[in-house]
Amino acid sequence: MVLRETMSEFKFACPVCGQHITADSSTSGTQLDCPTCFQKIIAPQAPASANPKLIVSAAQVAKPRPVQNEAVWQDAVPVPARRMSLLSFAVSVLLLTVACGALFIFRERLVKLVRSQIATHSKPKAQVKAPRTVYPIPTNITWTLDLTNAVIPETAVAGGVHGSGFVCERATLRGGHLTLRQGRSWPPDLGITVLLFARQGEELSGKIVEVGPDRAPPLPRVVLRWKDEQEQARTRNFASGYALKMIFGEAANARMPGKIFLSLPDNEKSVVAGTFDAEISRAPPPTPRPP
Repeated sequence: MVLRETMSEFKFACPVCGQHITADSSTSGTQLDCPTCFQKIIAPQAPASANPKLIVSAAQVAKPRPVQNEAVWQDAVPVPARRMSLLSFAVSVLLLTVACGALFIFRERLVKLVRSQIATHSKPKAQVKAPRTVYPIPTNITWTLDLTNAVIPETAVAGGVHGSGFVCERATLRGGHLTLRQGRSWPPDLGITVLLFARQGEELSGKIVEVGPDRAPPLPRVVLRWKDEQEQARTRNFASGYALKMIFGEAANARMPGKIFLSLPDNEKSVVAGTFDAEISRAPPPTPRPP
């Protein structure tokens, strides 16, 4: 039996440059430097065959993956991305220029539009008015210009004003002006104002006023008030030709009680009669006339 021994010397090739290197079998598995390319290699195991033409290859020592620093990474940004960024910037500048030019050209129209919008939103919203209360014309009050036949009922003032039923919802005495009105707001839906010759309401306490249709002026002026179909206030003045009787009580606690009968010579034959309790308010002092 022939014993086969491992060769003491053998040849192997560098895996990097291919240089043939002769080494002893004791170097197998150790790390060497290639004498040609100076790369770190690991010597292979010695071959068991004695064939001198058999050359094995060494293994290259594994290298750690190089870590790129921040500067290298920034330099590695693709050129097309930079080009797209510059293109986007140019487009943005162009759009901004066009927008500024449009604002300059249409600035007057834009200012008018903004002002109109502000005016529209600043206007107070129209209040929804409550529907007007319609009263029937009472049958117990008769129109007449003869005060001897005039009857004053002991109920609140009512009647017919400009062809519509009237109920006094508020009575006021401002200075010598007595106003009987229907409707909560001013101007009233219907109303009558008698302009008496008194500076303040208290001066009328206990007074009785009678005016026949044949009495000559100066007389208290009577103002008839109503609203047309468009809700516009309308008035008509009467300086004479009417029949009026008023009886005032004693003023107390800024109130003036009284009774009234009034017939007007209009086509609708407006007439009111009944009792009232008027609120007294101070009249402003008269405006002095220039000399």
